[in-house]
Amino acid sequence: MTDTPPEVAELYRDLLMRRSGSERLEMGCRMFDTARTLMRASLGDPLGTDRSRDMMARLFLRTYATDFDPATRDRIAAWLRADRRH
Repeated sequence: MTDTPPEVAELYRDLLMRRSGSERLEMGCRMFDTARTLMRASLGDPLGTDRSRDMMARLFLRTYATDFDPATRDRIAAWLRADRRH
């Protein structure tokens, strides 16, 4: 669902496609970084300093949980939480 008129969406796409591939990639990376910062804050890590295994698993679930079937998602989250020191 969108409330953007087709002519506005076309103009936006045209303007975006005028940028080089590297500029578009950089924009996407900045948007992902911003989203990750917001996710961390919503998970109780507003400074982005929590590097715990649990935080990594929670970030994974917040970011990618719907991209995997439940069994795969749970297996990845468990792997991220696991202490892999030998």
